Amino acid sequence: MQKNTSQAQSNTNLLEKIFKLKENNTNVKIEALAGITTFMTIAYILVVNPNILGEAGMDKGAVFTATAIASGIGCFVMGLLANYPIILAPSMGINVFFTYTIVLGMGYTWQFALCAMFIEGIIFVLLTVTNVREKIIECMPEVLKHAITAGIGLFITFIGLVNAGIIKQGGAIISLGNIKSPVVVLSIVGLMIAATLLIKNVNGAFLISIIITSAIGMLFAIVPMPNGVIDLPPSIQPVFMKVFEVTKADIFSLDMLIIVVTLLFVNMFDSIGFLLGIAQRANLLDEEGKMPNVKKALLAESISTTTASLLGTSTLATTVESGAGIAAGGRTGLTACVTGILFFISLFFAPLFVSIPAQATAPILILVGFMMASSILRIDFSDYTDAIPAFLTFIIMPLAYSVADGIMFGIISYTILKLLSNKRKDVKLSLIILTLVFILKFALL
Repeated sequence: MQKNTSQAQSNTNLLEKIFKLKENNTNVKIEALAGITTFMTIAYILVVNPNILGEAGMDKGAVFTATAIASGIGCFVMGLLANYPIILAPSMGINVFFTYTIVLGMGYTWQFALCAMFIEGIIFVLLTVTNVREKIIECMPEVLKHAITAGIGLFITFIGLVNAGIIKQGGAIISLGNIKSPVVVLSIVGLMIAATLLIKNVNGAFLISIIITSAIGMLFAIVPMPNGVIDLPPSIQPVFMKVFEVTKADIFSLDMLIIVVTLLFVNMFDSIGFLLGIAQRANLLDEEGKMPNVKKALLAESISTTTASLLGTSTLATTVESGAGIAAGGRTGLTACVTGILFFISLFFAPLFVSIPAQATAPILILVGFMMASSILRIDFSDYTDAIPAFLTFIIMPLAYSVADGIMFGIISYTILKLLSNKRKDVKLSLIILTLVFILKFALL
């Protein structure tokens, strides 16, 4: 007994040394509970991500394994390198961009999309270690950052509505789906469950909603039952290291450039915004309002993005779900590491996760889109030179079924309207160069 007590004390001292628990006014129990809470909130990604990337032709089982491993690694890298209670998981905006823009929209293979994300990750690492990542962010007008986030939100919501069957092709372009269909009714029920849990601030609202909706669907034989609960993880081989199955012509194409630049912008703005927002909520900012170790946090995200593409899943990013663990008291990287451990454990529950139907995950897409779309509130609609480009950005994304097109229209219109309105000081040279590149893209392709 004394030996076990001594061992436990030794482990506690080691964790204290690594994560500086007392300095951050926390302890192992609080951090562990915070890590579990965070996992409960983000676990839906193990269901949603394989479903979305599966639409691109990827093996869902392999993507499940890649998602769990990449997320687990990302959480550990963030926790150990930056010592923040912030987790990394596949970005809900980028995985949609991966499938519905790069693959289904532009007609490229999913291997091409993974390669683009691998290149982006390498560039992220270089930009972070050379301290120029923040400077690149400065060239994008603040109003377009909000518009991009809102546009991705609308795009994700649109995808969710289509997957739920609430919206379908028909009429002039689209129309309302068959609301009386059992699968559509199931999706609507799931949406109401998820929304109610979200309104009541229930920890793990999305995961609980997925479980309840799936159970209802299986109980009424609307969707099939799982083939099992516990099993060995699906092989990662179908998606592992496929970034290298791309030709040189594809790598050096203009489309690859456009996609990588788009990914860079979207990820940079999301990561900086999420990091600062979550840090403020956790009281991690210093007296000057700056975030200590922000470079390490950005480096952790960059390394994890590159690793994820090699494993076979879309870009990892800082998640808003980190806030759930922080609200539960998490203050150090131990929270992130506990979440990482749970991601690895989840590998052995693949049969349960991959059997979750789209009708249970579509409501989550709709609500995640809703939360992202709230960025519209930060746009000043009284200044037309800001508002019109912002509007074009967030409205074109869902209507053109392309995040990239929305961003390009936003940048081009912003630059032209500012120059024509004698507001040259609002347009940086780098933005003018991007505008010319995008105009050439539309003219030549």
